Amino acid sequence: MQTLHHVYISGLALAGISTVLAEPYNTFDGEGFPACNEVALVHNATSVDDIVNIVKNAAANGTPVRASGKGHMWYDTMCSDNPETIIVRTEFVNGISDFSLEEGAESGTVVIEAGVTFLQFAEYLHANNASMGYTLVNWNITMAGAVAMGGHRSAIREDSMVAAGVLSMDIVNGNGDIVTIERDENNDDWLAASTSLGLLGVIVRMKFKIYPDFKVFAKQETLDEDDVLNGDIYGMIAPYATANFWWWPYMRKFHWRYYDKVPLTLSNQEGFQNTFSITDAEAIVAKTTLESGKYLATSNMFFETTAFALWSAPNFREKTTWETITEWPVYGWNYDVLIGGLYPDQKPEWEEGLHGKTLELAFPITQANDMLKRVRQAFDDEAKKGIIMTSTYRSGINIKFGKPFYNFLGQVTYNTSDGADWSKGAIMFDFPTFKPSGGDGQRFNEDFYPRLAKTLIDEFPCRPHWTKNTREVFANSTKNLDPDHLARFKAVRQKFDPQGIFKSIIGEILGMYD
Repeated sequence: MQTLHHVYISGLALAGISTVLAEPYNTFDGEGFPACNEVALVHNATSVDDIVNIVKNAAANGTPVRASGKGHMWYDTMCSDNPETIIVRTEFVNGISDFSLEEGAESGTVVIEAGVTFLQFAEYLHANNASMGYTLVNWNITMAGAVAMGGHRSAIREDSMVAAGVLSMDIVNGNGDIVTIERDENNDDWLAASTSLGLLGVIVRMKFKIYPDFKVFAKQETLDEDDVLNGDIYGMIAPYATANFWWWPYMRKFHWRYYDKVPLTLSNQEGFQNTFSITDAEAIVAKTTLESGKYLATSNMFFETTAFALWSAPNFREKTTWETITEWPVYGWNYDVLIGGLYPDQKPEWEEGLHGKTLELAFPITQANDMLKRVRQAFDDEAKKGIIMTSTYRSGINIKFGKPFYNFLGQVTYNTSDGADWSKGAIMFDFPTFKPSGGDGQRFNEDFYPRLAKTLIDEFPCRPHWTKNTREVFANSTKNLDPDHLARFKAVRQKFDPQGIFKSIIGEILGMYD
């Protein structure tokens, strides 16, 4: 029925007729989790020329357009609230071409189209004895989408912004023209496009920097909470190619995971990390426990304790046999170890009915200890009221890091008007939480989460992740963004999209259409 509906309305939407029947466009979480509350049409683009034609037709009729790859969103902020909006899905425009990496060279290049996912790209490169370095993202996201929303790996030593791997990009602007933007930190077009939020147009091609393939190790240690909150956080993260923490607030523990390059001949092990997959039996136990945790803090305590124990062991299998790996360190090819994906006999957690909300904010790493202590204080303040807060996510609260990368709207930009020192990098507080399906759908102690977000935004210089926050968080956190950056981004936006057909809720909150 949904497909028939979209076929019926497609001509109406492109003709600019306003009386079309609209419906939600969902995030990767599926039904009940809209990225856009009402859209008129979801068009599965088949080529770059197809995208150009759709945008030209939309521009001629003043029809709003938003590009989407895999729907890697958590909230209803991807579009504006205009029910005539057309979604251009780019997933099937996924060509890879012009591969160039000479034997013995330190780097090379390749061209990828709009819908190329991280997993597709990583597998293609590995098959050609190449890699994308550490400019990595989750397996269920397009590379162009990662650039548009400022995606990043957790790293201080190495370039971790996905945009750091982009040498040039082609964008279909608001007139339906293809504009090529070369990497140039002295060019405002580049500084806007490298975290564009989709407000300039559709990224249809990117020339990407690549490297010879390599292997890495993964090692994990368990730390007492005090070792991190009062420790040398920068000193624990910066020495490694990539590293992060997972925080278990009820247990008052951290897991410290770090990775780095190793010689190709050091180990024959081929570890493959499981980030999101789960068995049917595990899903039943987790969902039953977490659904009851809406009402019972003890269920959430049990979940965190159990998840902590499970996450203490390697979440890896040997890729050649799919047997469980039981000891640290783990060795393997870069993307298999750093990101991994789904085990062949399991499903992603959201297909098992495990859904979530999240909050992610970035802070200067120079204020990392103070920020984490403030979160601990917030947990302790709840405990004084007899309310015990826990992690309700399988790997705890994710504490990530980012190497400085200069542009207008990225989480790790620097030399900004807030006066904070972002030159050493950023720490990201990423707080995923289970969303119950029963009752009113609210989480245990629901009002704690917006209170925590407001406290952090009001008390620290911080920046939002562009797909992991609510409208309210964006509205409050805009005050922490550099006004000059916003003004210069707006000027580029107006040049690329004079009619504002790529408008989104976030763009509206940022004042891009005032």
